Amino acid sequence: MSEVPPRRAGRPSKAVLDRGRIGSAALELVDETGDFTLPALARRLGVQAASLYHHVEGRAGVIELLREQVAATMDLRPLDYPVWDQALLGFFRSYRDVFAAHPRVVPLLTTATVRSAKVIEAYDRMAARLAEAGIPPARAMRILTALDNFVIGSALDLAAPDVMWEVPSGVEAPALSAALAAQPAGRNRADDAFEEGLTRLLASLATEFGVTR
Repeated sequence: MSEVPPRRAGRPSKAVLDRGRIGSAALELVDETGDFTLPALARRLGVQAASLYHHVEGRAGVIELLREQVAATMDLRPLDYPVWDQALLGFFRSYRDVFAAHPRVVPLLTTATVRSAKVIEAYDRMAARLAEAGIPPARAMRILTALDNFVIGSALDLAAPDVMWEVPSGVEAPALSAALAAQPAGRNRADDAFEEGLTRLLASLATEFGVTR
């Protein structure tokens, strides 16, 4: 009886499918097209769509992987700043920078429940900083939601066309036209609007609850 040759050790011919690969491929797809489907994601990974279900629970599961991919680049160091309002200011600036790299993913993230451990950690630390300032939990959640909504809207603004407002010929809008003419162009317009809104929101809270510098 002839011997069965031993199986040769080595790497599999195809890369092993895991949540990290799925999330990375999904983010590439969304960056390119603005959305994803499970069949398109499977084709990009070179697998059958059914294989994805061994790792994620359908579309919602892939969206959570997208959140994890984006959250992996978040900088939490600003949350250690000594003064609570500056901690939130620094974090939300860095958070928007993360979205700026992937603005097309933002609308998808708003459709699924947040479960990413790093995002939960960040918001828990911000809630703790607000508690240190004497802000009660119910008010703190409203504040965090308002700031989150503002940052998400600002991230969407980054994907807007360079000319966002255009007064049609024959339409009289002198005050708006003057304001439009005075604003910077391109990314600077979005950056200035973000800084104006975020600093004023936090300055209002600092005035109400006080800060110790």
